[in-house]
Amino acid sequence: MTDTQATSPAPRELTLRSVLLGAALTAVFTAANVYLGLKIGLTFATSIPAAVISMAVLRQFSGATIQENNIVQTIASAAGTLSAIIFVLPGLIMIGWWVDFPYWQSVAVIGVGGILGVMYSVPLRRALVTGSDLPYPEGVAAAEVLKVGAGLGGEEENRKGLAAIVAGSAASVGYTLLAKLGLVAEEAAKVFRVGAGASGVSTSFSLALIGVGHLVGLTVGLAMLAGMLISWVVLVPHFTVGGPPVGTELASFVSGVFRQKVRFIGAGTIGVAAVYTLLRVIGPIVRGIAGALAAQRARKAGQGAALALTEQDLPIGLVGMVIAASMVPIGFLLAGFAQGGPIEQNFWPVLLCTIAYVLVIGVVIASVCGYMAGLIGASNSPVSGTGILSALGIALLLAVLFGRNLAPEATRALVAFALFVTALIFGVATISNDNLQDLKTGELIGATPWRQQVALVLGVVFGALVIPPILSLLNSTFGFQGAAGAGPEALAAPQAALISAIAQGVLGGGLDWGLIGLGAGIGVVAIIVDEVLRATKKGALPPLALGMGIYLPMALTLLIPVGAIIGWFYDRWAHKAKDPALAERLGVLAATGLIAGESLFGVVFAGIAAARNSPTPLEVVEGFPLALPLGMALFAGLIGWLYSRTKKAGTL
Repeated sequence: MTDTQATSPAPRELTLRSVLLGAALTAVFTAANVYLGLKIGLTFATSIPAAVISMAVLRQFSGATIQENNIVQTIASAAGTLSAIIFVLPGLIMIGWWVDFPYWQSVAVIGVGGILGVMYSVPLRRALVTGSDLPYPEGVAAAEVLKVGAGLGGEEENRKGLAAIVAGSAASVGYTLLAKLGLVAEEAAKVFRVGAGASGVSTSFSLALIGVGHLVGLTVGLAMLAGMLISWVVLVPHFTVGGPPVGTELASFVSGVFRQKVRFIGAGTIGVAAVYTLLRVIGPIVRGIAGALAAQRARKAGQGAALALTEQDLPIGLVGMVIAASMVPIGFLLAGFAQGGPIEQNFWPVLLCTIAYVLVIGVVIASVCGYMAGLIGASNSPVSGTGILSALGIALLLAVLFGRNLAPEATRALVAFALFVTALIFGVATISNDNLQDLKTGELIGATPWRQQVALVLGVVFGALVIPPILSLLNSTFGFQGAAGAGPEALAAPQAALISAIAQGVLGGGLDWGLIGLGAGIGVVAIIVDEVLRATKKGALPPLALGMGIYLPMALTLLIPVGAIIGWFYDRWAHKAKDPALAERLGVLAATGLIAGESLFGVVFAGIAAARNSPTPLEVVEGFPLALPLGMALFAGLIGWLYSRTKKAGTL
């Protein structure tokens, strides 16, 4: 894997110092994300904070390049993705199969799944990055940060670009800080009656989501809005007819209906949309694999001079060997996990079926997650939805092999096995979700794909080593709700509880298949509408984005379509500006700043929360009565100020 064939020297890229800095950031960010995700229910994107810190550190050394900084953010981005394993592994504690997280077993399941995610996504680069018009909002944002930091472009354009990023960052940091102090609202929610039922509206006051909306564009934003309307105008009112049970608050009732019913419908929609998406991209994927094979033949024939650095992936033969070799440790992991349970008695048939499942579903999950990252960004993708589908698939496979009328202990063993396999596939999902976003960044700044792919493998290893002890610490300190002996301070880990409930529902016979079927039907209708719109050239309705709108809580998604609409109006103005290209890029940079500022603040806040062992370590005012009106006014004012300022910069 050398580039001696290239016609010009490769820039400094995958260096020892970039690896060491990336490893240090990965360890810190992963620990912070695991803690924050389980303690207060949120995580932060790590690519942009890593890029900013990397630029600040490496500029102290001679010869630092934009590609070298990109390697640091690629390694550290594993922190924001691998930490999503908290959506699965705590389920093994909740069902009583584990009492703690065994270190090396946990490291192995996280690491092997993550490395598989890197390998599966290698041939997807040509299909979903270079051969696609997907927006990749976070990948574009990270690239813009790196470009401005490296001083690319003219002096005046760089000055304006840096000012736009700083202004966006200052706005998002300022608002988030005031929210954490308790002076303005961090979110708002209202539940109300709708006929015989009820519904609600909610939002988080996140300027980063405005930035994401600007970058993903109007088509994706409106598709997500359509999904939200299906959830909260149609489904929630329907399932809440009759009102809450006696003694249950309306808000709690509506929230429970959304979690226990509507999200399953959303998962069904995502499942059908995932198959549709895979069919749409299967051609480009095949061409991507063919291109990778052609590149490998060119290397062997000594014709690499014709292959640009930016087109050099890991050799496809090596990728295939790593995937095949990964099945060996997976076999040992499954064998060790199955000891003493019903699976051990029929181990070989189960093992072969499970490995085949991992191989096949891994390709599907990698493709779908890569596509979702391209649509709305890695940190906003509903990866837990793919976890639900993975758990559903392996649980169905076990139900076919063993039946459902088993003793409770045998059923629990099968549920645990299903969760363990889901954890492996979850590693594939999270890393493929992130890898293509990173490769988009690399494409925009002239990086070498294979070096980024190696860097992400290193990031997976570093992250896998850090996650289990943090999980063990949180388990021993707080515990998890639903587990034996869990106290009042136990962590909810809602995604892990949901995925565990699905596996238990399939194997125990209690899953409501009607909900998933209804979601699948909605997905089919969305596909038909999308095809008609595309055929008549009247637009598009990405079914996967619509499914995300149904599945994700409104608080996490409402501002994305708002940001998309704001971005659309801004771009209409930019096209009439004196320099349309500059005006449009300044809008992208301002939106990037909104994401970057909130992400950087997330890093700092996670450290403070961990140090003080509190979900609200900065709060100085609790229950401030003017927090909501002040928050709404300030939030709208900051958006108006930022875009007004950006427009002014684009006209001078």
